[in-house]
Formats: sequence, C-alpha cells, structure tokens
Amino acid sequence: MPFIASLLRRVYLSLSELAWSALFILLVIHLAASYLLFLLAGEGDLVGNPIDFLYYYMVTATTVGYGDLSPKSGLGRIIAVLVVLPGGIAIFTAVLGKLLTTIGTIWRNRMRGLGDYRERTGHIIVLGWQDGQTHQTLRLLHAERQADEPMSVLVAKDLAENPASDYADYIRTERLSDADALMRAGVAQARAIIARGANDDETLAAVLIAEDHAPNAHIVAYFADDRTAQMVKQLRPRVEAVGSLAEELLSRAARDPGSSEIAARLLSAASTDTAFSLPVPTLQRPLLYGDVFLSLKREHNVTLVGLLSQGITDLNCRDEVLMRGGEILYYISGMRLDPAAIAWARMGDVS
Repeated sequence: MPFIASLLRRVYLSLSELAWSALFILLVIHLAASYLLFLLAGEGDLVGNPIDFLYYYMVTATTVGYGDLSPKSGLGRIIAVLVVLPGGIAIFTAVLGKLLTTIGTIWRNRMRGLGDYRERTGHIIVLGWQDGQTHQTLRLLHAERQADEPMSVLVAKDLAENPASDYADYIRTERLSDADALMRAGVAQARAIIARGANDDETLAAVLIAEDHAPNAHIVAYFADDRTAQMVKQLRPRVEAVGSLAEELLSRAARDPGSSEIAARLLSAASTDTAFSLPVPTLQRPLLYGDVFLSLKREHNVTLVGLLSQGITDLNCRDEVLMRGGEILYYISGMRLDPAAIAWARMGDVS
C-alpha cells in the first residue's frame, strides 16, 4: 500500500504540471486502452454498450464504486486492478488538482490586482487610494449598491493586495492615468468614476485619461486646491470637480449653529434623511416645478430642494419653472426613488 500511495503521488505530481490539452489527450488514451483491454478479455457487459463503459469508467475513476457494473472474468479484474483503477484515479486526481489550482490562481490574481473586468457594465470605478478616505468611500458606495448593480472597481498603485475586498474588486497599476489599467477596470461601460490621487496633478491626469475612455460615465474628482477645482469646472464641464468644504462649513457653523450637522446628514448614506438625485424622463407634457414638488411630497413623502437644467443648478426653484424632461431633481428622503415608479402623467396640468 505505501508503494501504491507513493506511486499515485508521483503520478499526480507529474500530471499536475501538464496543460489541459495534455491531460485531455492522456484521458482519451487511457480510456481507449481500457476499452480495448476489456474487449480482448471478453468483458461484454462492460464494452457492449459505450455508454455503460463510460459510466463504469467514471464511477471507477472517481472511486464511487456503485458495483452495478464490474468485470466478471479473472483477466478483466486484473485489468481493472492494474490499468483502470490506478490510471483513472490518477487522471481524475490530476484534473481535480489542476482545476483547484487554476481557481486559486485566478482568485489570487484578482486579490493582487491582476484581474480583468472590461466586460463589466454599470459599475463605479474609484481611482486612487488613501487609507481612511477611500475605504470609507467604497464602504458607502457598497452600502447603496442595488441588488443588480455590479461591484465597484478600485484602481490604485503600490498596493500588494486588495485593501477593501468586501466592497470592491481591485486593479493594480503603476499610475492612475494608465489607459490599460482603466480598460481592465471596465472604464468603457462604467456608470461613474471617482478620482482622488495623491495630489491634484495626479488626479487631473487620471481625469483626462478617464474622459477619453469613458464617454458615458459621470466623472467626479476631488482637488485639494479650490482653484484647480474651479479651473476643471470651467474647462471640463462634464467633470464634477469637488474641492474642500471645510472652511465653508466652519464659517457657516459659526454663524448658523448646527449647519455642519445638516450638511453631514445630507451627504451621508447612513443618515435617515439624505439627499438624492432623480432624473426626469421625457414628459408627455410640460410640468410646473411647484406641481411636481407637491405631488412628490404627497405621494412619496420627499422634499424637493432644487433641479439641474441645461447645466445650471437652481436650488429653491420657483414654482412656475417649466419642466419638459431631461432635468435632474434633487430631493431629501429616507430612500432613493425609482423614476419608473413615479406617475409623471398624473401630475398637475400646465394651463
């Protein structure tokens, strides 16, 4: 028994290094040889029906051993002991081992940022890693992820493994502006991109490359220097450039106590009431902002705070402003609304 175990181990170690094509060829050769040997031994019950033989071979190779089919002659049993059993078990073990190794390699490569998600659609890409801030961003994105929404993808540099595997997949790169890394992250079909590099120059370079490769994605970028954020807003209107709001919050909280708490709640996914956006579909007829305001409040218990129309954001919008479709409404609510679930056609008429 020790000799057989040692022999099987050597066979397994040798076969585990073979390519899938080599294993397949070896399986076919062993299957054909076993069939011919049983045929010569006169084992008609095993080789009379090819399906029965395949069934017997697989049951034997996987060590299930039902016993409903077995060699009847002494020569047939010797063939089973010397050829079918050791060869079939060795090949099955090698295939199983190689399959597990392949799966493990794929998983390790994904953890090391070597995966490929270019077929992913409708996801969010986060460019850059800062220990506290980025981890919190990914956690918040994951908390709001819908059941059918793909996991976010983190693109970062100088990280040996995925630092937030519970919240995002990972692409490793040497620079955030690497077009190949963005393509592997599925940038062409991403719904949104968040960029925050180690400095404003790195963020700006990543944004410019992302714009070229993500024609339909909404791009949000953080800049430490407010002047850079303003410049990007002017030159790249498609990019939502975000600067630091710390100074504004400090000064406003000094004059209006509690305003910083309100701002934090409006931006927090964990808050009971927070700010959301709602795209307005093509309308059958124009609607007054005031009518939409009242309808959403009565039917969905949400509070409109403004709208975005033709690139201009209007907070505390006038009731008589006409909406024709294509606008984005901003509202405060405890949950996100589905635009398809809103009865736009039943809202007030415009005289």
